[in-house]
Amino acid sequence: MSKPYVALVGRPNTGKSTLFNKLAGRRISIVEDTPGITRDRIIAESSWCGNAFYIIDTGGIEPESEDVILSQMRRQAEIAMEMADVIVFIVDSKDGLTSPDIEIAGMIRKSKTKYLLAVNKIDQWDISYKAYDFYDLGLGDPMPISAEHGLGMGELLDEIVASFPEDKKGIDSEDKYKLAVVGKPNAGKSTLVNTLLGENRVIVSDIAGTTRDAIDTIFKYEDEEFVLIDTAGIKKKTKNDLPIDFYSALRAVRAIERCDICVFMIDATIGVTEQDTKIAGIIEEANKALLIVVNKWDLVKKETNTMIEMQEDIKKKLHFVDYAPVLFLSAVDGKRTHKLMPAVKAVIEQYEKRITTGLLNEVVGNAVAMNTTPSKAGKHLKIFYASQVSVKPPTFLLFVNDDTLTAKPYTRYLEGKLRTAFGFEGTPIKIIYRTKENKD
Repeated sequence: MSKPYVALVGRPNTGKSTLFNKLAGRRISIVEDTPGITRDRIIAESSWCGNAFYIIDTGGIEPESEDVILSQMRRQAEIAMEMADVIVFIVDSKDGLTSPDIEIAGMIRKSKTKYLLAVNKIDQWDISYKAYDFYDLGLGDPMPISAEHGLGMGELLDEIVASFPEDKKGIDSEDKYKLAVVGKPNAGKSTLVNTLLGENRVIVSDIAGTTRDAIDTIFKYEDEEFVLIDTAGIKKKTKNDLPIDFYSALRAVRAIERCDICVFMIDATIGVTEQDTKIAGIIEEANKALLIVVNKWDLVKKETNTMIEMQEDIKKKLHFVDYAPVLFLSAVDGKRTHKLMPAVKAVIEQYEKRITTGLLNEVVGNAVAMNTTPSKAGKHLKIFYASQVSVKPPTFLLFVNDDTLTAKPYTRYLEGKLRTAFGFEGTPIKIIYRTKENKD
């Protein structure tokens, strides 16, 4: 049974993202004193009194705006309200009641979804009378809160949970596979997300860097739920970078750190760039499963071996992640996108693969027999025993006579033998050495 959704809506700069971060328990939405920072719906999981639910942060609603981005933000908020079980309308006590607040209240009443009215930026209870003006919105009792200082959070959460449909109360949280869609700005990440979801859940425009946050979207494929993380493009640092660009890049790196698999997008019209190499390095250092997606393949002039040549170029320039499968597609017209999720599931299967101890030691033993272990000062490394100790990524512990005798080239050799024997396509492999104590 799916968990309920709670949508946070309101005009720009009323503190929605601050409240979102408070309810989510971590800093997810970018918070800055600039209207319009949160452009898309951002989804995170939360729980209160044994009830797990999703929180949706939305871009500020500007009811009459003709601006392209602002009008898309308004549509995103409307979609969030349509999918929500409860709407929390956030208004700003310091600004008082505004005409946009009145218009948004009308939108909420028309939605026929349960709603709560939260009056934010009430920093002291002795000024909670400022919430009274908002009775004029006709949305029931205003709830005074301070998202920044945490005032009124318990009362608000109690009301949120009480508003859930009866069949969605008491649902616990469960683990899901997390996919991070990463790459340079304007590589087509948001377009791919929209194609997969079958709806415009992430704002897409031809302005590079439109997606500023790491956006979590619940995505169902073959009766299995995934968390799809669309990220701001990781771009090359410049002296003129705004603070918001720094935070966006930081969000993308954090998205890589908390995901299970990275879908790394490369622009087919440009090929592998220096920045792509750096992004792939971040993924490798984080030990995440990896699927490389070459997007905009429809724009490439093709000859007999074009795909093979580009794949070889990618493997050469990104040699340190040459275990990653490469998929060619066009997100904008949906060509070959149907192959993405089967490829993702195949990589995740490798990321979680376990090898029996007997078979593992047979492969390691044969590898040692074929290639002598390294030595120092006439002393050879001896491998006594191998065991797989964890997955995500597959991690192998090798008991040896002296772990100071190990060498990186030989470790890469052993990794190659493990891949030849067991596959592990799309996943890094960790090999750890431990000196076995001599009890004699």
